[in-house]
Amino acid sequence: MPKTSARLLSLLSLLQARRDWPGALLAERLGVSPRTVRRDVDRLRELGYPVAAFKGPDGGYRLDAGTRLPPLLFDDGQAVALAVALRAAATTGAAIREDAVRALATVRQVMPARLRHRVDTLRVTTVEPSPARPHPSVDGALLMTLSAAVHAGEVLRFDYAGASPPEGAARPPRRVEPHRLVSRGGRWYLVAFDLDRADWRVFRADRITPRSPTGPRFAPREVPGGDVAAFVTGRFRGADGSGEWPCRGEVILDLPAATVSRHAHDAVVEELGPGRCRLVLGSWSWTALAAGVGRFDAAVEVVGPQELKDAFAVLARRYARAAAGAPGG
Repeated sequence: MPKTSARLLSLLSLLQARRDWPGALLAERLGVSPRTVRRDVDRLRELGYPVAAFKGPDGGYRLDAGTRLPPLLFDDGQAVALAVALRAAATTGAAIREDAVRALATVRQVMPARLRHRVDTLRVTTVEPSPARPHPSVDGALLMTLSAAVHAGEVLRFDYAGASPPEGAARPPRRVEPHRLVSRGGRWYLVAFDLDRADWRVFRADRITPRSPTGPRFAPREVPGGDVAAFVTGRFRGADGSGEWPCRGEVILDLPAATVSRHAHDAVVEELGPGRCRLVLGSWSWTALAAGVGRFDAAVEVVGPQELKDAFAVLARRYARAAAGAPGG
């Protein structure tokens, strides 16, 4: 027979794996008698785990939500933070997705009802991150407030720290229909339909100060294109939600495709032969696109379009003046 401590951990693991366990089946899985299972259940209860008994032909046990979290696990703030992290991890498409989903289910099962309800209202979408850089932190309570408005389908009013209003004018609160919380590149954003501007907007969560109470309920709209991640990516590229850069060009570099692809992010790289590759990439402007190609430090042949060739000419003159120490733009 396993030692009591090891057996208790095995019993707790089984109780977390499914909702209802017949007592006889638990005894069989643990290799002990039903009487030993009853004693072990009592020990778990003494440790704070909310194990409930149910009656019937297959009477047994289940791990229910209690009035508090079992000791030596997490306090309220830590439990919510863990649930938020697991929810975000489960949407990344990374290899840990399945483990994150199972871990979230385990944590949720033993949460008090008040915390479980808050976590259940949280729905997030994670977009592939941009290069790492420091970002303002977002309070967990704010994320819960925003997610609650999304879940309830209620108009949200908030002050938004952005561009300054005209001199002498007060900045009115934004009124939006919140659609989804999005995590992208270390920042949190709220995707919402702006009622005063009659258009979709992406708001930085760290700039939002909610006002209460929330407004009336609304009928959910579909985000343009139907895909939240693609819509957000398109907005960050300065597009209309199609996910395309406003400027896109093609060049040939005197570098192997394997070398370029490591630093090309969302560009298309095609091997043309030993030490040569085709690169198709986009940017906000043609000069930014030309400068982006220059970072590869290799001979460049511009395939097109003409705007990209003109941008290289502009940069050539600008860099020549800079090298000569002359002023100019």
